[in-house]
Amino acid sequence: MMVTDSTELPAPVGAGAYNVYTGIAQADAGGVSVPTAAQLGLEPPRFCAACGRRMIVQVRPDGWWAKCSRHGLVDSTDLDQYR
Repeated sequence: MMVTDSTELPAPVGAGAYNVYTGIAQADAGGVSVPTAAQLGLEPPRFCAACGRRMIVQVRPDGWWAKCSRHGLVDSTDLDQYR
C-alpha cells in the first residue's frame, strides 16, 4: 500500500468518485442511500472509490481486506490510524 500523506486514505477506500458500498458514482447518487450495516461500520467496502470496480473482499474475525485490481490492497488494520 502506498500512501503519500498520513492524512490521506488509500485509493480503494478514500474519498473518490464512487461510493465504496454501492459502486454508484457520487455525482449520480441522488436518492441512493448507503446500506444500514455500512453506516454502522459493520460492512467492508465492496467497490473501489477511485474507479468503481468491484473489489475482492475477505472478511476475517479481526477485520477485513479488500483488493482492487487497479489500485491495490487495503486492510482494515491500515485504517486504524484514521479512527
